[in-house]
Amino acid sequence: MDILKQFGKRVQILRVQAGWSQEYLADLAGLHRTYISGIERGVRNPSLLIVERIANSLSISPSELLKVEG
Repeated sequence: MDILKQFGKRVQILRVQAGWSQEYLADLAGLHRTYISGIERGVRNPSLLIVERIANSLSISPSELLKVEG
């Protein structure tokens, strides 16, 4: 699995564990819901600043968010 798909799956898992919709996570991170959807599907390549915004929204560190199986 490529890194974008792995990262997207990680975001999705953490979001679902929190009980949040894509729209709710997007609102917390100041992003559009379709952008979160693209990340979760592995078709978006988020910048480090976006990774930080998503991590902060999930109350975890960026390094924790970036932990993907490899």
